[in-house]
Amino acid sequence: MVVYHVWFGRVSGGVDVFLMISAFFLTHSFAQRMRRGEPLQPWSFWVRKFRRLLPAAAVTIFGVLVVTGHTVPAVDWPAIWRQAWASLGYVQNWELAFRSIDYYARETVLPSPLQHFWSLSVQGQVFVLWPLLFLLAALIVRRARVSVTSVLLVMFGAVFVCSLVFSISETATNQQFAYFDTRTRLWEFALGSLVAVVLPFFRAPAVLRAILGWAGLVGIVLCGAVLDVQSGFPGFLALWPTLCTAAIILAGHHAARGAPTALLGSRPMVALGRDAYALYLVHWPILIFALTLQRRTEAGPLTGLIVIVASLVTARLLSALVERPLRRWRWADGATWRSVAIIGVSLLLVAGPLGVWQIVRREVVASAEATLAQAQAEAADAEAAPPSATELGGLTLVDAPIVPVATALDEEWVVVGPTCDGRFAVGDEVRPGSEPLVSTCRQSPLVKNPTRTVLVIGSSHTEQMMGALIPVAQANGWQLVSLLLGGCSIAPDEAPTRLDVGQCREWRDAAMAYAVDIAPDAVMTVVTTTVPGAPGETLQPGIGSVVDRLTGAGIEVIAVRDNPRFTFDPYRCMTELGRSAAQCQVGADLLLAPQNPAAVIAGDGVVLIDLSDAICPEQLCVPVIGNIAVYLDTNHLTETFARALSPVMAAQLAAGGFG
Repeated sequence: MVVYHVWFGRVSGGVDVFLMISAFFLTHSFAQRMRRGEPLQPWSFWVRKFRRLLPAAAVTIFGVLVVTGHTVPAVDWPAIWRQAWASLGYVQNWELAFRSIDYYARETVLPSPLQHFWSLSVQGQVFVLWPLLFLLAALIVRRARVSVTSVLLVMFGAVFVCSLVFSISETATNQQFAYFDTRTRLWEFALGSLVAVVLPFFRAPAVLRAILGWAGLVGIVLCGAVLDVQSGFPGFLALWPTLCTAAIILAGHHAARGAPTALLGSRPMVALGRDAYALYLVHWPILIFALTLQRRTEAGPLTGLIVIVASLVTARLLSALVERPLRRWRWADGATWRSVAIIGVSLLLVAGPLGVWQIVRREVVASAEATLAQAQAEAADAEAAPPSATELGGLTLVDAPIVPVATALDEEWVVVGPTCDGRFAVGDEVRPGSEPLVSTCRQSPLVKNPTRTVLVIGSSHTEQMMGALIPVAQANGWQLVSLLLGGCSIAPDEAPTRLDVGQCREWRDAAMAYAVDIAPDAVMTVVTTTVPGAPGETLQPGIGSVVDRLTGAGIEVIAVRDNPRFTFDPYRCMTELGRSAAQCQVGADLLLAPQNPAAVIAGDGVVLIDLSDAICPEQLCVPVIGNIAVYLDTNHLTETFARALSPVMAAQLAAGGFG
């Protein structure tokens, strides 16, 4: 597994082997107790198991946080913070699963140094679930007076079949989510349990066992080379490494001449296995930090060798100084509360420093925002009038920080207000099955007798442009309502981004029906689409029919031009190279069309909004204007900058007759 990660940049299928083997040993222990009629004592199992696993994991997470603070760009800290909490609570797999389908999740150059904790989280969840299944099995054995073997075979057979069918289905439809989903992995644990149950009854000729053993070993080694594990698992393809593991276990039950048992039981292999858990914990963060320091995405031969050696040494230290001493500490075995205390200390080792770090950073964010607000106010007083957005672009306050602060970027998405209610509530008749419209509808605080009602519809680009509209609406007593779905514009023929076509189409139809139903004074939406790193800006296909339908219903259209999109992250570039670095600046002519493509839909009932000159002053798109960061990622404006554009928005609305 380590070699695949370090030198080949591939996933090996070793995790599937790891999950299956953990269930095998767990089941073997509980099944023996059931057959002897001993109490199962799941509470004691949980305490012992997590007393063994958590300390080394907590030390690893703590070390990752320390190195993160010194080597990782601040823009990536929030993601690592979230994953540190998730890893500590054994829910990292769900954190990664939901982030994988979150349109608004920030993309990073390298994976998280804590990403590998997803499999430990799945294992931890099964360690909680499996003893409960054994309690149920023991109850059935007592009540029905049937054999332990029969009950366990039926129980884990049912889990195997149901989970495998679900895994195949979800992997085919949503593989990114399925990869981290506990439910799609339960069959791997169930297979390990089934092997443990049948192992005492397995009999086969020595030659067959030898063939099974070597076939299984070769199959595991070649799995990552033959199969695309990361993009194809954990559906039926994961049967490859798990069945190979089953073959090795069955082959090794009774020593057979010529089987790989001698190799696997040799002193070097045993020594490596002794530190296997610690090696799994440390190898991934060491690799990621090595790549981060070298600004590379792949390890070469020398770097890879250094990473492997460093991982082995670190694993030996972690095992010798933390894992094994605590596991053998007789004092901890004296009473349950002592094991619980060790678990508590392990949790505090991470929770304490991490909590303090986040509190301190929140203070930094608040201080930066207050400092800039004060500096801007003083600058405005000196000019005797508040600066316009274009003037703000030329106003650089050297003593004020850049906002938003890197760790606050996740909070820069524009939200108009709470979920739609009252007359703006979304009814069942416009709630498509795959994407409920109600989940995307929000409204500003209810305005009594509003002078205008504006509905904002579209993708995340329309959402960020709404940041410039909100101050205008507040100043003029307008009611705002938004229907926003990341990756899905309102144009019927525009291909969605990172979203299912059918899901987007249903949402569009429902959104248009909702717009006609509530009959606002105007609908605002982005109507053009820019292309990252190229002047390929075009009018969104089919947007003309949307404009005609709305204006035909007496609803004005505020047609906004899209903002430029970069091939790199301007904020990240600025923090690494400096705000004035030439590499972080791109000419507007390289990102935008020479003329606004939306001009062709201009006419009665249509107000064109083009903020390009304010976003890219003097035809140069830069990461920072004044002391405000323009972009929060490669293609979305920060809310702070969007709000600074409100004077330009107000002027263009007024010029278009909408004010």
